[in-house]
Amino acid sequence: MKILRTIIWVLALLGFLIFSIYNWKPVEVTLWQNLVMETKLPVLALLAFALGFVPLLTYHLSVKWGLNRRVRALENSLKTAALARQNDAQTPAAVVDRPVDNSGMKAGQPADPLSPTDSGSDGVTK
Repeated sequence: MKILRTIIWVLALLGFLIFSIYNWKPVEVTLWQNLVMETKLPVLALLAFALGFVPLLTYHLSVKWGLNRRVRALENSLKTAALARQNDAQTPAAVVDRPVDNSGMKAGQPADPLSPTDSGSDGVTK
């Protein structure tokens, strides 16, 4: 894509050079009533091109800069979220390795509330 852009710019520059050679004539431009500028035609054409191109180029670059900032911010938030998920995934393994403290348990209560109990059909523990 860059080679295509470079070819287009070289062709535009070559076209402007040919235009400049064949139209190197003085031109009078009246800016205000008493202010007259005398210049060559290619300089006037280049000035008109610059007046139209530069503002749009600055607008384009500012939009591109803002979008790049937004993309970097979103990438950083994704990276932070991925690191947080990775740390959360490692945390339960550390919790399982800790010894269980049964000091607050009542007598006769199973250590693990989800463990099967030895109960009969009437629901009473034997």
